[in-house]
Amino acid sequence: QVQLVESGGGLVQPGGSLRLSCAASGIAFNLYTMAWYRQAPGKQRELVAGISSSGTTNYADAVKGRFTIIRDNAENTVSLQMSSLNPEDTANYYCNARRTFRVYWGQGTQVTVSS
Repeated sequence: QVQLVESGGGLVQPGGSLRLSCAASGIAFNLYTMAWYRQAPGKQRELVAGISSSGTTNYADAVKGRFTIIRDNAENTVSLQMSSLNPEDTANYYCNARRTFRVYWGQGTQVTVSS
């Protein structure tokens, strides 16, 4: 059974930092492209950052220079280090694993940026 379990969300003040983690099980983690998506109320789910099996990363323009995606193939985890957070980053953040036609999602973790 495939499981992606996110953690690390919460309430943070503008300008603050937060680190999200996703623990994967039931997949050959090192073969999967991993990514973080987010969905704000009333908006479509959007890609935040991705990292391929070879370690190539890509970021949404809105988070470039502020967010960093990191994978640990030994621990089967992918993390999202977020800094300089602003209220527009408020959303439910989802972990995603993809390999060819296989796509898996976590349940999401809420990030709220507010003073």
